[in-house]
Amino acid sequence: MERPFTIRHEGLNLAATIHYPNLEGKKEGQKLPLIIINHGFVGNRIGVDRLFVLAAREFAQKGNLVIRFDFAGCGESEGVYGEHGLDSMIEQTRTVLEYGLSLDLVDPLRVTLLGHSLGGAVALLTAARDRRIKSLVLWSTVGYPFNDILRIVGRKTYDETVTRGSADYLGYTLKPEFFDSLMRHQPFQETQRFSGDVLLVHGTGDDVIPADYTFLLEKTFWLRGEGRCDKVIIFQADHTYSNGKHKKELFQATADWLVGYEQRQQEWHHWSI
Repeated sequence: MERPFTIRHEGLNLAATIHYPNLEGKKEGQKLPLIIINHGFVGNRIGVDRLFVLAAREFAQKGNLVIRFDFAGCGESEGVYGEHGLDSMIEQTRTVLEYGLSLDLVDPLRVTLLGHSLGGAVALLTAARDRRIKSLVLWSTVGYPFNDILRIVGRKTYDETVTRGSADYLGYTLKPEFFDSLMRHQPFQETQRFSGDVLLVHGTGDDVIPADYTFLLEKTFWLRGEGRCDKVIIFQADHTYSNGKHKKELFQATADWLVGYEQRQQEWHHWSI
């Protein structure tokens, strides 16, 4: 079952959809793992070629409660996208997390934040600041927010934003404060602040965000004192995993990793007892 709803964040309505797993056979009072999905730059909770819709349905079938939402100014959410930089996206994510954890059927010890592209950077930055997030799944994540988004929108759009106070990009109004927020954050420098387990996935055919970033992220995550990091590289997959075969590989790799994570947590629990 899935249903759309809205979450209030600093005077704005954020559009979201929640996916419930089949609860038949579940013990009364049994808690569910929560997955929150962050979309990328000027994206939405549906995703290119329905990436996030299909992912949420797949993971809900596996027993997870999944929430996907539109950042302010995207999809059906209120607001102007270019007025809400990374700091705001982090806080929006935490607002959605707050909602998810308010549900009685959610297990607060099994919370995964899944981010794609710029949403991956937001997921990492959020997890570095919020200990309620226990694991991370990063798909084709942005490594250098300012440089990567500048390469996507083009220097002309950026120069117009700075000189005129705003610029149009695909119908989205970008403002100087948006780019200023991109400059302030460096995901590679934040990895040490998150102690949970991480899954990194990237396609070799990604011509938007280099797959090299995932290899660099893996190295920085492994330098931590705790928490493991796993990497999956999908041959020829593009930035949005548009090919059906690549989507299937992406979903399967992620679902398998989540099951393995659950098993590791249970083993650790039994060992610690």
